[in-house]
Amino acid sequence: MAKNKFHDGPGPTQRQLRVGELIRRTLSDVLARGDLHDADLSRMSITVGEVRVSPDLRVATAYVLPLGGEGQDSVVRLLADNKNELRRAVAKQLALKFAPDLRFRLDKTFDQMDETRRLLNQEAVRRDLEK
Repeated sequence: MAKNKFHDGPGPTQRQLRVGELIRRTLSDVLARGDLHDADLSRMSITVGEVRVSPDLRVATAYVLPLGGEGQDSVVRLLADNKNELRRAVAKQLALKFAPDLRFRLDKTFDQMDETRRLLNQEAVRRDLEK
C-alpha cells in the first residue's frame, strides 16, 4: 500500500489536525479582513474549508472556494501568487518552529456532496436502502 504524503498511519495526528485548524482560522481571518496587497484577491470572498498539514508540519495544503463559486479558476492562482505574504501572516500568528509552505487547491467537498445526494435519490438505490 502506498504511503500518503500527509500521514503514515490511518489518519492525521492530533497535532496535524490542531495545527491545520489554526492555519485555517488564520488564513480565513487574513482573507476576510483583506489584509493583502493584491487588490484582486482582497475583493474576493474566499472560504477556507480545510487545511491539511504534513507530518513534519512543513507543508500545509489549504482547500479553498470562492464564495458563490465565481472565479474558481483565478482564486488558486491568486492565492499561490500571494503565498509568501500569506505565509508571513500565518507565521506571525502561530508559534511554530517553521512557517509551513502553503499550497492551495479547490475545495471539491460541495461537489462530492451533490453527487452523493444525486446517487442516493436514484430509484434503484432508494429501493435497495428500504430493504
